[in-house]
Amino acid sequence: MTESDKIRVLVIGALGKMGRAVCDAVGAEPDMKLTAVVDAAAGDGVWTGPADGAARYVSLPECLQNEKLDVAVDFTAPDAVFGNVVACLRKEINCVVGTTGITEDQLKQIELECRLSGASCLIAPNFAIGAVLMMDIAQVVARYMPFCEITELHHDQKLDAPSGTALRTADMIAAARVDCPEPAGPEGSVARGLAHNGIPIHSVRLPGLVAHQEIIFGGQGQTLTIRHDSISRQSFMPGVVLAVRRVAGLDGLAVGLEKIM
Repeated sequence: MTESDKIRVLVIGALGKMGRAVCDAVGAEPDMKLTAVVDAAAGDGVWTGPADGAARYVSLPECLQNEKLDVAVDFTAPDAVFGNVVACLRKEINCVVGTTGITEDQLKQIELECRLSGASCLIAPNFAIGAVLMMDIAQVVARYMPFCEITELHHDQKLDAPSGTALRTADMIAAARVDCPEPAGPEGSVARGLAHNGIPIHSVRLPGLVAHQEIIFGGQGQTLTIRHDSISRQSFMPGVVLAVRRVAGLDGLAVGLEKIM
């Protein structure tokens, strides 16, 4: 494969823990080229760690003006991701997004930007293959055991709670339940967690954790627990790499890694 045939990748948020891991993963793939990296935290112009050989920027607009890119990968923060994605789509750059906290209104705007530009965007609350399988299995279980609660556990630097994975899991379970039980409590914060679609979600934030989730289903005289653990951030890299390869084949916006599996 020649250099011109490789997928030209931009990583936004390259100095973060996930961003560094993505830089390493992309750089190791023979069909990809880590073309550019952006991180607003590098205001002094000093970069360390990943991204050797890639063009380095503090400003995303400057990067988009100077570089020719195929795919942008965003692992930044909830207050930055929407603007980043819109800017890339308007340059006809396909987007892979792992940042959570995007609102429903923002999703609608991203979908519109995809239609206007012809570019595609994949937003995934979790890039771990095992986590996607966990959610898929939970949909099957929910048809037979509709009563459940979710506990998600993450590192203490995670900004949002509940996690995007937990909210996505609750949505998928709610859609799969046939005889839907009465909600466990009002939507919002209640003593048994935050109820989303009638499913309580409990969030734990502690140092030493990476990303973990369990779903406990309860039935007459029995329980069934499905649990996934990300021991390190390397668990997300096969999913990110798969997304970078396949995002161009999507038609507009897709939410969930399962859409390309």
